[in-house]
Amino acid sequence: MASHIIVKPGDIAESVVAVGDPGRATLLSQLLDDPRLVNDNRGLLVYTGEWRGRKITIATHGMGAPSAAIVFEELVKSGARRIVRLGTAGGVGSKVTPGTVVVADSASALIGGCGLGQYFNGFIPPMSPSIDLTTKLVEKIRELETVHVGPVFCSDAFYSEDERLAGKLEEMGVIAIEMETAILYALGKARGFEASSVLIVTNRIGSTEFIDKETLTRKVKGIAPAIFDSLIE
Repeated sequence: MASHIIVKPGDIAESVVAVGDPGRATLLSQLLDDPRLVNDNRGLLVYTGEWRGRKITIATHGMGAPSAAIVFEELVKSGARRIVRLGTAGGVGSKVTPGTVVVADSASALIGGCGLGQYFNGFIPPMSPSIDLTTKLVEKIRELETVHVGPVFCSDAFYSEDERLAGKLEEMGVIAIEMETAILYALGKARGFEASSVLIVTNRIGSTEFIDKETLTRKVKGIAPAIFDSLIE
C-alpha cells in the first residue's frame, strides 16, 4: 500500500507528468482544466485535471533517484501507465546551452548508483525510454523549438559535478547531467510502464552561466502543451 502518495482509486490518471519541484507541479496544474490537489502528503504535491478532455496527473517526485523511485512506484500502483519527467539538467559540451531542451534517449549512472544496485542486484538494467512516446515528444517539441536528443548521465551528488566530469562524459557522448532519469527508465522496463524524460538545460557544467527563474518558468509553460499532447494521443 502506498504510504507517501496517499490517494483514492481514480485519483491518478494513466498519463503523468512528473517534476522535482512542487512549485513546478502547481504551475503545470494551472494549465489543466479543473485541476484538483489529490495529494499533499510529505510535500509531494500531486494534481489531477484534464487536457483536451483527457485526464492528466502532475506529480512531484522530489530531488534525487531514491525520492523519485518511491513516487514512480506508488504512481504506477495507483494507476499510472505513462510517466514523462519534465525536469532540469546541466548541459555537457558547447552545443547544449542554457535554455535549450534535451530529450533523453538513454541514461547512465555509476555502477550501483541511483538506487539501481539495490533494485537489480548487481545487474546493469536497460535504461532507455519508450520509443513511441519519446518519438511523439521529440516531434511535438520540435514544432516549437530545437531539441537535443541524446544520452544523459544521472548523478547522486549535485555539487560533485565539475568541468573534469563534464569533459569525460562528453567523450562518452553524454549531452546533459541530471539525477532521476536512470531510475525512471529502469523502473519503466521493470514495472511495465511507458517512460520518457524532457529536460530544460539551466546551465552548462563548468560555466557560471545560468538561466533565471523567469526564463525557466516560460520554458516550462511553453513546452508543457506538447508534452500533454504526446501523453494523450
